[in-house]
Amino acid sequence: MPQLPAPDYPAEVRARLEADAREVIARYPDSRSALLPLLHLVQSEEGHVTRTGVRFCAEMLGLTTAEVTAVATFYTMYRRGPSGDYQVGVCTNTLCAVMGGDAIFEALQRHLGVGNGETTEDGKVTLEHIECNAACDYAPVVMVNWEFFDNQTVESATRMVDDLRAGRTVEPTRGAPLCTFKETARILAGFPDPRPGAVEAGGSAGPASLVGLRLAKGEAAPGRVVSPRSADYPSDEEAPAHPSSHDAPQRTSASDPHHPSGPVAEEGE
Repeated sequence: MPQLPAPDYPAEVRARLEADAREVIARYPDSRSALLPLLHLVQSEEGHVTRTGVRFCAEMLGLTTAEVTAVATFYTMYRRGPSGDYQVGVCTNTLCAVMGGDAIFEALQRHLGVGNGETTEDGKVTLEHIECNAACDYAPVVMVNWEFFDNQTVESATRMVDDLRAGRTVEPTRGAPLCTFKETARILAGFPDPRPGAVEAGGSAGPASLVGLRLAKGEAAPGRVVSPRSADYPSDEEAPAHPSSHDAPQRTSASDPHHPSGPVAEEGE
């Protein structure tokens, strides 16, 4: 059966969102180009893109709800159902997987009692597997609301989600301090992060990410790249100001400790 038209936001919410939406739309010469940030805006209101949010975007941009829905369902960053305060994404693409991502994802599913894309009963954590977090040199990587947690293990990732659910402070390896998913969505809509020091804490690429760039520029590469938690961190590199409060105690985690990676026989055998 066809669905009834989506209800509108309450008057005070509608007025506030309209003011924000006009500010976003004014940044673009073609109003429909503002659809992506407007979807983040309505997601920041309810934690996911609701039918009401789709209707709002369509009305503000002169689009049909079908056009808005087509975009909202194409991009995975837009949630179509209620989700947690913290989106915990475990990379299970090739490198992270073989370095321990698969083991981390399976362990977190058991520990939290949820499947892929599901949310814990307390509404704190939504767990999902990510195809790539674009941080292969720090594999395995977990992201929380799009902030990096590098070099994870089953133990460190489990401790991290427990701290999130308990309301304890959790610091990412790089980037700004964590905020809730709704707050993250508003930032992605193009509004400034009002938290003191959050912008300055944005972080940057680590030494492992910059080796290729330095070689391309003709600069001498360091003898080796080590974890910023290591005591023998290269002397010419400045260690990150705040390593993650949930960095793994070792650089990587083996997917299967009983079958370590690496050659087990001479070539041709």
